[in-house]
Amino acid sequence: MIVGILKEIKTEENRVCMTPSGVEVMKRNGHQVLVEKAAGEGSGFNDADYVAAGAEIVATNKEVFKRSDMVMHVKEPQPSEYDLIREGQIVFTYFHFAASEELTRAMMKTGSVAIAYETIVGRDGTLPLLTPMSEVAGRMAAQQGAKYVERAQGGRGILLGGVPGVAPATVLVIGGGVVGTHAAQMACGLGAKVYLLDTSLERLRHLSEVMPKNCFPMMSSPATIRELAKEADVVIGAVLLHGAKAPKLITRDMLGTMKKGAVMVDVAIDQGGCFETSHPTTHTEPIYEVDGIMHYCVANMPGAVPLTSTVALTNATLPYAAAIANKGWKQVALEDAGIREGLNVVSGQVTYKGVADAFGMEYTPVETLLETAATSDAA
Repeated sequence: MIVGILKEIKTEENRVCMTPSGVEVMKRNGHQVLVEKAAGEGSGFNDADYVAAGAEIVATNKEVFKRSDMVMHVKEPQPSEYDLIREGQIVFTYFHFAASEELTRAMMKTGSVAIAYETIVGRDGTLPLLTPMSEVAGRMAAQQGAKYVERAQGGRGILLGGVPGVAPATVLVIGGGVVGTHAAQMACGLGAKVYLLDTSLERLRHLSEVMPKNCFPMMSSPATIRELAKEADVVIGAVLLHGAKAPKLITRDMLGTMKKGAVMVDVAIDQGGCFETSHPTTHTEPIYEVDGIMHYCVANMPGAVPLTSTVALTNATLPYAAAIANKGWKQVALEDAGIREGLNVVSGQVTYKGVADAFGMEYTPVETLLETAATSDAA
């Protein structure tokens, strides 16, 4: 299979979807790898590194799309790329379709096979391709909260961990999954008083056992969120509904009860955001203020640390990319239910229920398409 590695064109996205060492593995599996010129520079990998690993450097994304059976990205295709995607071509990347009807309809129109990193499920029920970036984003969320609560950044002017004789900041983390746990660990490490909310009692028991003593895992409820938001200097939204839109857990009305200069970091912004007043921002203009509350809603947070993120992402995606290239998307989907969960839009049809539900679209189970394809091949 010819696999294309594209340069990211989303604003201030410096990651690349595969390292040179990943290219070497794909080559050893018998695949040809095309890398768009300068694709890896933002992450510290130059074209010569890719050539040494066995890749062919091509000048434009147009050529990558034209020649490749499967193209890989980090972020979702941008509008300028929609017309370059071919019918039947595999596009393997983070899509977060439930946050964008425009993107969903555009990919349906291409007739391609859209496999989303974020909905592939591991054998243990986890989300293995989402996890590494969730780890990065969670840790960054605490760092950004600590930064923007400084007065020079528009915040309350406090140090997250305080100092002897001065109380530490209060951090509210909503969601006890990968993002929330890493955010809470970082905030605890800085010395803050941290409330970590989740709706699973089993998860809360685990967190109570493993988190530091300055972390207080609590059952999440609307009432609990309302009360703790009043105390919080930093609120981190870390809620994920697998493949669906994030729920709005902090409303506009609640902002009026919060401390002026408090900071809200919405890590769920890729899935539409879990604060009612959230909208996507960029690394150049990361924050804005609503009713005296600072909002940080950068949609590609790990892009700020591209070397760490690129290596972590390749570690996770490479086995799946190799499997898809080795067997083809149909065969690997038949054999692996977890990869089958990654099929979101196939040949113009929405094959992931969370995406269909988000926009009131018709849902076609991917198993139906696979059965149809098998029947057609047999005929």
